[in-house]
Amino acid sequence: MIARLLLQNTIFVVGMGALLFASAGTLHWPSAWVLLVTSALLGPLCGWWLYRIDPALLAERLRPVLQRDQPAADKLFMTVFIVAMLAWLALIGIDRRLQASDIPAGLQALGLVLFLASTLFTMWVFRENSFAAPVVKLQAERAQHVISTGPYAHVRHPMYSGMILFFTGVPLLLGSWWGLAMVPLFLVLFAVRIGIEERTLREGLPGYADYAARVRYRLLPGVW
Repeated sequence: MIARLLLQNTIFVVGMGALLFASAGTLHWPSAWVLLVTSALLGPLCGWWLYRIDPALLAERLRPVLQRDQPAADKLFMTVFIVAMLAWLALIGIDRRLQASDIPAGLQALGLVLFLASTLFTMWVFRENSFAAPVVKLQAERAQHVISTGPYAHVRHPMYSGMILFFTGVPLLLGSWWGLAMVPLFLVLFAVRIGIEERTLREGLPGYADYAARVRYRLLPGVW
């Protein structure tokens, strides 16, 4: 399992770097190297931590993003989401190539902080929810039940809250207003994904409807 984790993390980091540098037309991009080195270190460290506390969840997280028992709507969503993410990275690289954005160093540092915060927040989610699979599905074979502790006591989908930190922090770190301008698109995509997920959970997970009635907010307390 650890070997697979290392392989997937390497493919992710190398692929992200190749897309960023190719679209930017240069390797001279210090903040991109900071992102890639940090990702290369955090991936195995977080994976090893998850392997120690919840190997079943790590195994689930390492599975493909398109699976047989996944709703058709979620398969379509994942395809659109992957295309959007690739376009987002390419757009950030093109922004760098054209030198179109001028983000102060302080905001770039804030971007790194948000990126790290998104990782820590996601680890908290994993700590509380052993059923945090990368796809929408019911995990009856693992006796899935409603999770209402930790961040789930405040919002129903904290994983996406952490991803918002990621999609905000990365373009700031990379110095791209263009990349930051795409954040609303990802918010819309998350809203669509939440609709798919909630429909599946309400129909098939006992107690979820009562939990949703108690915890009103989906992403951000007091907002939505």
